Amino acid sequence: MMNWYVVYTKPKWEKKVAEQLTNAGVECYCPLIIKIHQWSDRKKKVEVPLFNSYVFVHLADEDRNLVFQSPGAVRYLFWLGKPAIVRDDEISTIKSWLDKPNKVDIAITTLQVGDKITLESGPFTAQEAVIQEVKNTHYVLVLESLGCVLKMSIK
Repeated sequence: MMNWYVVYTKPKWEKKVAEQLTNAGVECYCPLIIKIHQWSDRKKKVEVPLFNSYVFVHLADEDRNLVFQSPGAVRYLFWLGKPAIVRDDEISTIKSWLDKPNKVDIAITTLQVGDKITLESGPFTAQEAVIQEVKNTHYVLVLESLGCVLKMSIK
């Protein structure tokens, strides 16, 4: 059975990995959007990946090692201890959204102060927390139900 998997790439290698894997016969999808980059002397429209460092590949489970033929492919994205699988309809939704002529600006944002989250792993699994602080190396979370503050490193 063929599934869509998410491959984590080296930074700024998304398009190269997608091209290399396509040339090797692997079906892949790297959703791209157009952004305007501003330099001191000019503006330029640049095609950039919608998801930084991610490429979707469509292949059978036994063929998953084929992606490592590309030097930019780092590893698979995992969810609950298994390679993350993206449903066909989710890929179709991304494709149809990007094909629409009147696109809405989109930004993939990171967690921000005040966001409420549910912890998905570790000793506090399923606990709700409020983000109190966001730094380059860590988050500070308040676990209200337990009356404690948790400092979580970003890897």
